[in-house]
Amino acid sequence: MSYQAYVICTSPRSGSTLLCKLLAATGQAGDPQSYFHKASLDAWQAHFGLEDAVFPGERERLSTLFETARQRGSAGTGIFGLRLQRGSFDFFASQLKTIHPELKSLSARIEAVFGRPLFIHLTRGDKVAQAVSFVKASQTGLWHKAPDGTEIERLAPPQEPSYDRARIRQHVEEMTAYDQAWTDWFKDEDLTPLRIRYDELALQPVAAVETILRELGLDPKAAAGIELPVARLSDKTNREWIERFKAEETGSSSGP
Repeated sequence: MSYQAYVICTSPRSGSTLLCKLLAATGQAGDPQSYFHKASLDAWQAHFGLEDAVFPGERERLSTLFETARQRGSAGTGIFGLRLQRGSFDFFASQLKTIHPELKSLSARIEAVFGRPLFIHLTRGDKVAQAVSFVKASQTGLWHKAPDGTEIERLAPPQEPSYDRARIRQHVEEMTAYDQAWTDWFKDEDLTPLRIRYDELALQPVAAVETILRELGLDPKAAAGIELPVARLSDKTNREWIERFKAEETGSSSGP
C-alpha cells in the first residue's frame, strides 16, 4: 500500500509538536507542520512568504498555496506531512472544496491535492491533563522548549500561572469535542486511521515513529538514534492542578 502523504489529525497539547519534529528528523517523512492553521488565506499566503503575490483568481491562489505547502511539507522526500488541528478543519475543508467541487468527500479532495494520504489520529486520553497543559501554556506564554531548556515557542511574555477551574473545564469539554469530531469524521468518510496515543508517544517516541514509518512503507530503522527535540513542560504545578480539578469536580458531582 503506497502513500504519498499523511495527515496528523489532532488537538492542542496532544504531543503533535514532538511527533512532527521526530518524523521530520528521520529524513524520510517530509516536514509535517500546521501549514493551514489560521482560517485566513492572507495568513496562509504570508506564512509561505507570498504576501506580495497577485493571482488572477481564487482558484489560482489556492492552487499555488496548496502546491507550496505540498513542496515544503514533502521536503524532497516524496511524502507530504501535515498536522491538522480540529479547530482548523472547517476552513481547510472549505478551501479544498473550492479547488475540487466535483469530488464528494474531503478525503478524496486531500488525495487529489496532496497524494494518497494516511490519516493518523493522535489523541490524549487524560483530558484534564491536556486541558491543564493548554491553560498553563496560555498563561505562561511558553508552549515548547528544547531538552536543554532553550525556549522553542513562546507566544506571550512570561507570567506566573494561576489555577482557573472554569477555564480548565472549558478546555476539557473542548478537547473532548475535538476528539469526538475526528471520530465522527473518520466514520462518515469510512476511514480507519492509524491511532497514536499521547502516553505511548511520550513513553516510547521512537517506537511510535517506527510504527508510522512502517505504515507509510518506509524504513523504520530511520527512527533509530533520533534525539528528543522537545522537553516535557509538565511539572509540579501541572500535577497539583490536575489533582485539584479532579477532586473539585468529583466533589461537585457527588452533591450534598
